[in-house]
Amino acid sequence: MTRWSRKDANSWWAGTPWVCGFNFLPSTAVNFLEMWHPDSFDRATIERELGWAGSLGFNALRVNLHSLVWDHDAEGLMERLDWLMDVADRAGLLTVPCFFDDCGFGGAEPVYGPQPDPVPGVHNSRAVACPGRMALGDRARWQGYEAYVRGLTRAFRADRRVLFWDLYNEPGNRMIFTGQGAREHQPDFSADSLALMRASFEWARAEAPEQPLSVGAWTTPLPGSTDDPYQTEIDQVALDLSDIVTFHAYWDADHVDRFIDYLSSLGRPMLCTEWMARPIGSRICNQLELLKARDVGCFQWGLVRGRTQTNLPWPADLVEAHGGRADRSVWFHDILEGDGSAYDPAETRLIRKLASA
Repeated sequence: MTRWSRKDANSWWAGTPWVCGFNFLPSTAVNFLEMWHPDSFDRATIERELGWAGSLGFNALRVNLHSLVWDHDAEGLMERLDWLMDVADRAGLLTVPCFFDDCGFGGAEPVYGPQPDPVPGVHNSRAVACPGRMALGDRARWQGYEAYVRGLTRAFRADRRVLFWDLYNEPGNRMIFTGQGAREHQPDFSADSLALMRASFEWARAEAPEQPLSVGAWTTPLPGSTDDPYQTEIDQVALDLSDIVTFHAYWDADHVDRFIDYLSSLGRPMLCTEWMARPIGSRICNQLELLKARDVGCFQWGLVRGRTQTNLPWPADLVEAHGGRADRSVWFHDILEGDGSAYDPAETRLIRKLASA
């Protein structure tokens, strides 16, 4: 199987309602390992929170999986994903599963089993990468990674509940978040990330899924720069291999509009799979209408405030690098309190209005 043609990609998009979605971790999970582990897979919370999302008018969710759970409990992971997609479907939500992720912001390598509590006051303090930043370079493990990608793709290759497959989240992201600021993981593992991303496309395509495959471009220029976005080798290869264009854009509306202009030359459907960070100007009130007007599907970061603490800002130096200020009085991500009430009712009203129009 080869990459979809532009014609096939656009035919798929023409039959898809405008996608208004969110990235999902239940509020009781500190990371995706805790979410999917059999001892902490919180069905009651997941069902409740996806019900809230459906009632707001959302129609899709994006969710990371984890290869360590597959290694220890492949059948269980498959059952839990099937169950989650069924709950989502009943709430009117399609699902975008994501296999790999380099965002190990907590700095520790993933360990299967109970996860530590969050570090007080630190955004996403226990985020772990998948398969793990150090595990990327161990080619002896890649046979297991192939079984993970191919096994899940094969199981759900014709499932109408899967909107598309997101093969790898932010390959090459080396950031570590601490209470003192942001730093980069050493050594640089980007070459291994690129190799795993290429392999993931090959493995998934070998299973001939009926849904498109994609990896989101995510590296954007600094404030004030007029450089084009998504210029790293990883981003360019991701755009070349993907059936549909997906990208991340934690920026104000003017930047996002320019990023869309740049990507539109590719002639494929576009979805922004991560956005919405209020203190840096990425806000529902001024970007959701823009995304819909430009026919760009979208998945904001976060639903319910919880153990990931993503309502707190990124480290202040990283916020400032994106042209904002780490104001802790303003939620960074997430839109709902733990009882389902809205952080900002104007946001949820706009979601209902645009998603249902």
